Amino acid sequence: MTVTLSPQVFAILSSLVEERIGLSFGTDDASLFSDKVVARMTEAGFASPLDYYYALRYDDPAGAHFDTLVDALVVGETYFFREVESLVAALEQVVKRAVEARGAARIWSAACSSGEEPLTIAMLLEDAGLLGSVSIVATDVSSRAIARARKAVYGPRSMRVVAEGSPMSGPLVPKLRMLANRHFVERADGFHADRSLVDAVTYRKLNLLDPKAVSSLGSFDLVVCRNVLIYFADETVRAVVDSLAGALEPDGRLLAGASESLMRFATPLECEERGGVFLYRKARP
Repeated sequence: MTVTLSPQVFAILSSLVEERIGLSFGTDDASLFSDKVVARMTEAGFASPLDYYYALRYDDPAGAHFDTLVDALVVGETYFFREVESLVAALEQVVKRAVEARGAARIWSAACSSGEEPLTIAMLLEDAGLLGSVSIVATDVSSRAIARARKAVYGPRSMRVVAEGSPMSGPLVPKLRMLANRHFVERADGFHADRSLVDAVTYRKLNLLDPKAVSSLGSFDLVVCRNVLIYFADETVRAVVDSLAGALEPDGRLLAGASESLMRFATPLECEERGGVFLYRKARP
């Protein structure tokens, strides 16, 4: 017998997920959400979606069941050199200047998924001769994603930008291919990242809705949080951006995704254009 979520159970389960990690699922997402929840419920041995909900809500003190559900629900679509022009500009305009001024800088890759973004950052920094002066912290709410990032073995889709026949063009492409060839070895099970590159990144599991956890990371010259806020409701976006703003150095910058304008939200940040990329800084008094 096929198990599906009733509208009432979909409402309480999706609300629980949004409450805890911010991901917002509307009625248009009900079928996908239901499939993933039922699969996890079945694997965990629960007889009904309602039993599963009560276990998640009231009988999961260590969060093990909820963590596995999160692993199934989070969007893991990412790849190397995604929106790379904005990263190059942010590193040049923000991080390089911080290193020149203080001799060191810190970068946070928030919602890093399986690690393609922080490793892209590390490659670009290494190419610019800055990697030894920059600390990179990468976080994600998914334990499985962090484990994959630490393993650093990737399939062809992660390499789509630099693959032969890629539609991407422009002056950066030869350099990106050179970086990929320098730092990855292709084996039978995928593309293995150079361990020295992986070791340049500190990976941590972290929920962006937990302001204390965010605060524990310290402050950063550049926070990269791209293509995650689009999955949050407006109220959640405001709360998360407040935490991200608190993690910025006085002259630090936040880089959001190309499709994620924060201008319509009342946040402590103001937008500026640097080197062709839009960045956010703490609003001046």
